[in-house]
Amino acid sequence: MNIRSLTRGDGVVIVAAVLLFVASFLSTWSCDGSACAGVELPMAWDNGALVMGVYLAGVIGAALIVVARMLPNPLKVAGIDLGQAGIVISVFAAWSALGAIFDPGGSLDTGSAGPDAGAGLILGLIAALILAGAAVATPLVPALKGPLIGAPKPQTPQPYGGQPQGGYGYPGAQQQPYGAQPGQPQSYGGQPGQPFDAQQAQAQQAPQPQAQQQAQQPQAPSQGGEFAPFWFAVPVARPLYGEDGAPTPIAELAPGNWYLAVEQRGAALIAQTQEGRRGVLQDTTGIQRG
Repeated sequence: MNIRSLTRGDGVVIVAAVLLFVASFLSTWSCDGSACAGVELPMAWDNGALVMGVYLAGVIGAALIVVARMLPNPLKVAGIDLGQAGIVISVFAAWSALGAIFDPGGSLDTGSAGPDAGAGLILGLIAALILAGAAVATPLVPALKGPLIGAPKPQTPQPYGGQPQGGYGYPGAQQQPYGAQPGQPQSYGGQPGQPFDAQQAQAQQAPQPQAQQQAQQPQAPSQGGEFAPFWFAVPVARPLYGEDGAPTPIAELAPGNWYLAVEQRGAALIAQTQEGRRGVLQDTTGIQRG
């Protein structure tokens, strides 16, 4: 599971599910007047049909949506996608909450003057509507499809065999000679305390063995046409299709993970996941190379 694959819409779903769970502990009826003094008002957990059809259904639907989003591959039970099942259950919970508002007493025979809806039903209806709305709108609204947690910025990698830039004690770093003043420029072959102009003159007269050796060495043939595998990360979740050209994705590349590009086919890349699965990444815009 990858928490970085969650979207902003999933964040709204999680908040609504928490509100729905809190509302289940509030009173479902409201009572005013002296006749209600000392009367213990019921809550959702005192009504099995209410708590199962509204509150637990909404929480279960939100859990299915979030879990399906974090899985690297879509999980289906009896041919039904978990995310789609969570959306249907969330809409059902909102519909049931709407019915409970219109009839708070339910099957209880209270005569013509029934109880009014309490804070538990009102807050439950609001949370259920937000939950169902976010679940349905997330795949459709671009603002809700954005990542909930941004991908970490990768560190700039050193090329293979490259050396770090400077550093005290490192052989490749330029060290100040003993006796030189801080900030005084030094050239190759210069003496401590010698004026800069004199050092430049000595540097021009001195032979350049390294430059001569480099000039004598033949240039290696360029191999820029060959593809070199590299690591990359995607800015947003993107589908990975099979190499056989099937239109159904076989996996989803999530932000925050690194994937290996092993081959290039036109504008597409052949990517390999952490589980070893290979597929075609058709949309390569905005990827971060490692």
